[in-house]
Amino acid sequence: MATVTYDKASRIYPGQDNPAVDSLDLTIEDGEFLVLVGPSGCGKSTSLRMLAGLEEVDQGSIRIGERDVTHMPPKDRDIAMVFQNYALYPHMSVSDNMGFALKIAGTPKDEIRRRVADAAKLLDLEEYLDRKPKALSGGQRQRVAMGRAIVREPQVFLMDEPLSNLDAKLRVSTRTQIASLQRRLGITTVYVTHDQIEAMTMGDRVAVLKDGLLQQVDTPLGLFDKPQNVFVAGFIGSPAMNIATFDLVDGNATLGESSVPVPPAVSAAVKEEGSDTVTLGFRPEALEPVSSESEGGIPIVVDVIEELGADAFVYGQPAGPTSELQSDRMRSETVIARVEPRNVPAKGAKVNFRVRPGNEHFFSVKTGARIEA
Repeated sequence: MATVTYDKASRIYPGQDNPAVDSLDLTIEDGEFLVLVGPSGCGKSTSLRMLAGLEEVDQGSIRIGERDVTHMPPKDRDIAMVFQNYALYPHMSVSDNMGFALKIAGTPKDEIRRRVADAAKLLDLEEYLDRKPKALSGGQRQRVAMGRAIVREPQVFLMDEPLSNLDAKLRVSTRTQIASLQRRLGITTVYVTHDQIEAMTMGDRVAVLKDGLLQQVDTPLGLFDKPQNVFVAGFIGSPAMNIATFDLVDGNATLGESSVPVPPAVSAAVKEEGSDTVTLGFRPEALEPVSSESEGGIPIVVDVIEELGADAFVYGQPAGPTSELQSDRMRSETVIARVEPRNVPAKGAKVNFRVRPGNEHFFSVKTGARIEA
């Protein structure tokens, strides 16, 4: 086991002006499960492949433990990678697939059998060792691919969207198995996904990337409770955070008929940067229904009700004159609120919501950075 360190590591593809990964500074602790997450093209898979030695590092360096592996061949890095497409040999049995890398490395047969048997027990694959991959389900094939990585007993596991090919139900159960297995093995793991729910449920810490730049790295709860910029705020959380740009008038954020009190520290910071608007974010669960006479209310005209059994979400349009709700003032005109699943409003109804005190997130309109209340 070992730490992994990206020291201002960059990857610039030939013919491109902007780096695919731009000066990535990130330290992954010994035994930690770190998830790289972001939208397509953000550089997360490139970052993983740089660590694996499958992509060049044009600037900066990468270390595994105390070893500088920046220009070291992949076979010498003591890593094991699990790919999205399993990459199993169709003519080999499960046992042979799992032990093939050890066979190539000249490991004694008895040692190969022991390691394969141990990994099969961990992964509940003992009864499938003699089967060919075509006789396995998608989840079982993914476990075989993981077993092939485990038997190598590497310093670092690298996983590149290993659950993307599984159906929704199997993806949920398999991600739990992977997280549990990593805790038992205690091997440093770097996991790439575009699914923020997967990232939040699996990682000890989560690193959010956008356009090759690291936006924030924190625990899942830290990202959820205290996003450092507008992008992280909108990306983390399901349903997404409501985000809009409000006018700052007499200590209140106003837009149409909506009005939300703004802390003095936020008002002062906005005025200091020479602005009269502020970006306000609030999560669906931070809204509570109030009467139309209540101060600080946000009136919503209900469009869609999403009933999920234990939860229900209202999707609606902010009420108010259309001229005050121009598209350049709103990230999205739809406001999402969580409501009592047994007491949902009717479609077309006008409902007033208020942001629960302390649940507001304020961001600079100019930089997108968080403004502390």
